Amino acid sequence: MPILYFKNLKWPTLYQWSQFFKILGKKESYLFFGFCVLIAVSAVFVGYRIYKGNTEVAPALGGIYREGIIGSPRYLNPVLAQTNDADRDVTRVIFSGLFKYNSKGAFIPDLAESYQIGDSGKTYEVFLRKNAFWHDGQPVTAEDVIYTISIIKDPNYRSPLRANWYGVEVEKIDDFAIRFKLKNPYAAFLSNLTAGILPKHIWQNISFVDFPLSERNLKPIGSGPYFFKKLEKNKDGTIKTLELEAFKDFYLEGPYLSQIVLRFFGNEDDALASWRKGEIQGVSYVSAVNYQAAKNRQNNGVNIYSLSLPRSFSLFFNQEIQKTLSDKNVRLAMAHAIDKNELVRQVLGGFGQPIHSPIPPGMLGYSNDIKIYEFNIDKAKEILESNGWVDKDGDGIREKIMEKGKDPVKLEFTLTTISWPELVSAADFVKNSWEKIGIKTNVEANDALSVQQENIKSRQYQILLFGEVLNIDPDPFSFWHSSQKKDPGLNIAVYDNSKVDAILQDARQDIDQASRAKKYEEFSKIIVEDLPAIFLYSPSYLYPLSNQIKGIDFKKAPENSEEKIFMPSDRFSEIEKWYIKTKRTWHWKGFFN
Repeated sequence: MPILYFKNLKWPTLYQWSQFFKILGKKESYLFFGFCVLIAVSAVFVGYRIYKGNTEVAPALGGIYREGIIGSPRYLNPVLAQTNDADRDVTRVIFSGLFKYNSKGAFIPDLAESYQIGDSGKTYEVFLRKNAFWHDGQPVTAEDVIYTISIIKDPNYRSPLRANWYGVEVEKIDDFAIRFKLKNPYAAFLSNLTAGILPKHIWQNISFVDFPLSERNLKPIGSGPYFFKKLEKNKDGTIKTLELEAFKDFYLEGPYLSQIVLRFFGNEDDALASWRKGEIQGVSYVSAVNYQAAKNRQNNGVNIYSLSLPRSFSLFFNQEIQKTLSDKNVRLAMAHAIDKNELVRQVLGGFGQPIHSPIPPGMLGYSNDIKIYEFNIDKAKEILESNGWVDKDGDGIREKIMEKGKDPVKLEFTLTTISWPELVSAADFVKNSWEKIGIKTNVEANDALSVQQENIKSRQYQILLFGEVLNIDPDPFSFWHSSQKKDPGLNIAVYDNSKVDAILQDARQDIDQASRAKKYEEFSKIIVEDLPAIFLYSPSYLYPLSNQIKGIDFKKAPENSEEKIFMPSDRFSEIEKWYIKTKRTWHWKGFFN
C-alpha cells in the first residue's frame, strides 16, 4: 500500500549519494546543476529582500569631525561667553541650558524635562531631568541652576546676561525642580533659560575677582554631549585647537561622533585655506564673497547650508567720542548716500536683504511703516551744503567752522570693523559712498578679539560697523536701553532716550504678543527718526560642511531663506545627532517589504 511504501522510505546513504552523478546523463546533469544555481540565486535574492525590507540605515558610533572656527575663544564659560562667537560655539557643545533652540529654531527642553507657567506669567516652575550628569560624573541638580543664576545676577561677575535677570528670584522646590519668580511678567523670559548652566561644586569656591581668570575658563566641565579633553595654544598664547570627546553618559540619544576637533583662525581666508587642504571638514561661516569658490567644491563632497538669522549689521555712531556726529544733518546725509540694495548685491552676492530698522523683517515688532532714507546722492549733498558743510579748499573734504575763531572742522571719520572679508568689503563700500558726498572715511579693520577688547568694551570708536543678534522674541532692551551704554551692556550706539527706555521696559513685561509687537513698532520708529545708527543689511548664514557629516536637518544654499536659527552657535544645538558612520538595524516587517 502507498502508505506502507512511504513509511519504509530511507534517506540515501553517503555512498549512494556519491553514485548519484554516475547514473545521470549529460543533459540531466546540466539540468540538475542549473536547478541548484537557481535555488542558490533565489535564496540570496530572498535573503537580500528580507534584509533590506526589515533593516534601515542608522547612525553608528565613531568618526571625528573637525571644524574651523573664525575667531578666538577666551572664556569657555557660558556666563561670560555671550559677546564672542567663538566662545558661544564652544560652550554650546560643552554645556547645556534648561532649554535650547533646535535646528529649525523651535524652542525645546534641554536639561529641563518639563515646565509650567503660573501667576499670569510671573512664575515659572522648571523640572529637571534626573539622568543628567556633569562630565566629572556628578548629577546636575537644582543647586547648579540656582548658583549659575546667582552669579549672572551679581554685578561683580560682569556677565553680559545680567540685564535679562533684573527682578527675578530663584528658589529651590526640590533637588530637581526650580521656581523662578518675576516681579513683573517678562514675555521673553524662557529665552533666558537657554543660557548654559555651570557646576556649582566646581565654581562655588572661586571668588568674583578670580572668576574671569580661573583656569576653569579654559578647562571647562559641562553637561553637554561632548567633554573637554585638551587644548593647544599658539606662540602668542591664543587657543589654536580644542579637542572634545563624546560624553557617554549624555542624557539624550547620542552623541555618535567619537570626537570633535575645533581649530581657530584669525580670519576667513586662513580657515578656508585649511579647509581646501582637507585639514577640516567644515567652517563656522563662509561669506558671500567666498560662496562661489565654496560652491565649486560641492561636487567634491561639500554641502553649503543657508540659514536665516535674526541678525543685522549696522553703522553705529558714537556721538560721545566724535562730536561732529552729534549733528543729525551729517548723519542724515550719510544715510542717504548709501545704496543698500547695491551693497547687498556687491558684498553679499544677493544672500541677504537691506534693512531699515533695529528689528529685521520677519520678526515680532517689525513694521513696514517706518521712515526709509532712500539712496539719493544729490539729496545728501544738498543736506550738507544747506547746513554749512562745504569744500572751500578743494581737497574733496567738506568742512565747517563750528566755533568762532577756530579752524574749520573737516568731515573725516574712522570706521572700525572686524577684519572679515564681508565686513571689510561693506566698510569699503560705505567709505566710497561717503567720499562721493565729501566725507573722508578711514577704515580700520582688526581681528574680532581686538575689536571686542580694545574698541567695544571701552566704547573707543567713532563709527562701528558691527552685527547684532536678537532672540526668537526680539527684546532689544540690551541693545538700546540707556542702562546698557557701558560694558558689559550691548548698547554700542551709546544711545540714550528716556521714551525708548520706557517702551522697552514696558514691552518686555507685556505677555500679549500683539500688544508687544505694537510697542516694538513704536520703538523702531523713534530709533529710525533719531538716527543713532544706519541699519544696513541682514545676511544669510552660509555654513560649508563635508557631506560625510549626516544627521543635519538644514537645506542647501541657495534653496532656503526661511529656515531660522537664532545664534550662529545654534547650528550645534543638536550636534549629538550628527554622525559619520552608519549601521543597519532590524525592525521586522515581513518577508517582502
